[in-house]
Amino acid sequence: MKILIVSAHPEPASLTNALRDIAIDQLRADGHEVQLSDLYAMKFKTVVDREDFPAVDPAEPLRPTVASMKAAAAREFSQDVLDEQEKVFWADAVIFAFPLWWFSVPAIMKGWIDRVWTAGVGYQLTGERYGAGRMAGKRAMLMVMVGGQESYFSERGVNGPINDLLFPITHGMLYYPGFDVLPSLLVHGTHHLGEKYPAVVEGVRERMRTLFTIPPIPFRPQGGGDYTEKAFELREQIAASAPAGFAAHIQTDAE
Repeated sequence: MKILIVSAHPEPASLTNALRDIAIDQLRADGHEVQLSDLYAMKFKTVVDREDFPAVDPAEPLRPTVASMKAAAAREFSQDVLDEQEKVFWADAVIFAFPLWWFSVPAIMKGWIDRVWTAGVGYQLTGERYGAGRMAGKRAMLMVMVGGQESYFSERGVNGPINDLLFPITHGMLYYPGFDVLPSLLVHGTHHLGEKYPAVVEGVRERMRTLFTIPPIPFRPQGGGDYTEKAFELREQIAASAPAGFAAHIQTDAE
């Protein structure tokens, strides 16, 4: 299979990059093809601006969403955006490796999403989303380095449940374009791993070995009948028994 890894850490010798390289080693050892987008090493431009849309008339106001939709058919985007999109089209799975900074991805990775998920890629002019779209049939996964201990990000933890914090990424940035999103690979307490490091390494290798067999998160597809057709709200019979919060948008074993 073909895997793209998008990573974001400014220090080449970081834990993020070390575990990313172990993931690459395991994937290649298992016979997969791997491409890497190391965003800091690439000095990837983070901001959406006129340079992203070469065909836009300089005399016109820049409205990024409109410009993206106009550019989609002829693929009139800047070359660095096109290059990253080609990697995504090539891949059967995309892995995002990053440290959790201020409860989200580093700015350079958010910039990659902002620029690469253009019309025709991240969202479709015909409206397919949440389980449908250009990325349908591909897998995606987060590999997240978390400085705090696991208890800090538990149901009762001061930072809130980790899956809730990652929901805007897993559901909004990955499931929205159509990916099958795998459970995130989380490494907690990254500043003091010590003797835990060998187990973490083996956990990364095992996840790579099972990348195409582990079941994805069972997010509810927009077109699966769980949502109303116009308001896109959970239907009453679903909402009545669904858990509160983001978890309502994940199918349960009982369904």
